[in-house]
Amino acid sequence: MTNIEKYYNKFNEDHRLTTRHGIVEMSCTMHHIKNAIAGRSGLEIADIGCGTGRYSIELCHMGHNLTAVELVKRNIEVLRSKHEKIKTWQGNALDLHFLDEKRFDITLCFGPMYHLHTEEERLCVMEELKRITKTGGLIFIAYIMNENAIIRYCFGENKINECIKNGWLTSDFHTITQPEDLYSYVRLDDINAIQKKSGLERVNIFNQEGAADYMRRELNAMDEESFSHFVEYTISISQRPELLGAGTHIVDVLKNN
Repeated sequence: MTNIEKYYNKFNEDHRLTTRHGIVEMSCTMHHIKNAIAGRSGLEIADIGCGTGRYSIELCHMGHNLTAVELVKRNIEVLRSKHEKIKTWQGNALDLHFLDEKRFDITLCFGPMYHLHTEEERLCVMEELKRITKTGGLIFIAYIMNENAIIRYCFGENKINECIKNGWLTSDFHTITQPEDLYSYVRLDDINAIQKKSGLERVNIFNQEGAADYMRRELNAMDEESFSHFVEYTISISQRPELLGAGTHIVDVLKNN
């Protein structure tokens, strides 16, 4: 069993997007997905790294045809127990040979890039996403941002001295991924470099949850009306260039020409 599988066998992924900070993330992301769908129905959509299928189920309820792929057996079993209309595969984003070429109108990849340590691996996933996505189709790829890790872990948990001493950071505070690390953190420059090498055309890029991850306690204390305004605010600033790298995740939306 891989470290990823061991982690997600203990982590309640199904619960994450039902918390208030998770609701912000999903609301903002669905806003951009719906804009891309533009009122169409019956689209073929792939959800690669689907977790327990929150996005797959939401999109299936909107009338689309979902194919969900997940590495962790426990997660895919949760999805299968909830929704029989979604086609499911246990598989790895690095090798999607079981999915046909040029099949999907929209392909989501909201997890696999978090756990890949090299540019070569990320580009391998990009090639697989390109292969299964129709010409003119859209690919949504999520990344975990470097500055969130620095602020929340290095400084928030007072680990900065340890990280510097052990050589886990560059001189300009970019994390250096270790072989045993579960997550890999990037900056916008890294994402730009991957996008350019992939040959895909960027049509959008957005911050999934804004400041929500930094404000979990405050979000939980908000009344419903205030929380609703916070979600609206987060969506409204999600594409602001100066704020892209400030949140936990960025989603790069690419067109397969």
